[in-house]
Amino acid sequence: MHPDMHPVDEALVRRLIAGQFPQWAGLPVERFPSGGTVNAMYRLGDDLAVRLPLVRGGAGDVALDRTWLPRLAPRLPVPVPELLATGEPAEGYPWPWSVGRWLAGENPEAGALREPALLAEDLAGFVTAMRNVTLRGAPRAHRGGPCALLDAGTRAAVEELRGIPQEGVDCDAALAVWEEALDAPAWDGPPVWLHADLLPGNLLVDTAGRLSAVIDFGCVGVGDPACDLFPAWGLLPPDARRVFRAALDVDDATWVRGRGRALSQALIALPYYRTTNAAMASGARQVIRAVLGAAPS
Repeated sequence: MHPDMHPVDEALVRRLIAGQFPQWAGLPVERFPSGGTVNAMYRLGDDLAVRLPLVRGGAGDVALDRTWLPRLAPRLPVPVPELLATGEPAEGYPWPWSVGRWLAGENPEAGALREPALLAEDLAGFVTAMRNVTLRGAPRAHRGGPCALLDAGTRAAVEELRGIPQEGVDCDAALAVWEEALDAPAWDGPPVWLHADLLPGNLLVDTAGRLSAVIDFGCVGVGDPACDLFPAWGLLPPDARRVFRAALDVDDATWVRGRGRALSQALIALPYYRTTNAAMASGARQVIRAVLGAAPS
């Protein structure tokens, strides 16, 4: 996926565990298939998960998780990752890594939700709880600043997609939605706590289709509340999208910025991942279809 990825495999994980956490050395190790782009996940026995950054940019996630997840967890309505141990670089692997508790559930899939309206309410409850967090010293959320900071990358992605006609993206319509987001009034309230990466791959649902956990807090911090509206277009059908918006009581300007942010992320992801990460490319196509086919409000 990335030119600077560090190779990881089950043998490396076994060596790292044996060398640093011998109490778990006898447990089976199995790569967990996921669409993640920054970290590799391995299941360790039945109850543990090993998470290793694939690129240097993900190396800071371990410290971020260690600092903030224990403080956020009691304030949130569903479980989040719990770190049990932090590993050090070794065996040729260059970055910190972590062992946490395994969280049961499956990733929800757009178009195949069991209870979309109830899931929309669950997601709104999680976002509301994040916004109500008042912890001091918060980092700035990744992508949490003004939409203008995303403008150059979004326009470059649109031009790249013009050269990939088989993707069928209406690039002029996409630019119109993006420019509407740029023109929308900026958030003028205090920055709020955000997960800032509520992709379907970072959500877990139970067998009834209800939200059971939220994972991957690598983008966490404070910023524009529009950043956590991604599920409206990345996951939910139109009726549930309206439930999500109503539950959060989102004003028009924030909704327009949220739609533009979701579209920007998808436009950038699609040409980058279309041949290297099927899950990310499929998710990007879902957002683009939902945004360009959605009513403007």
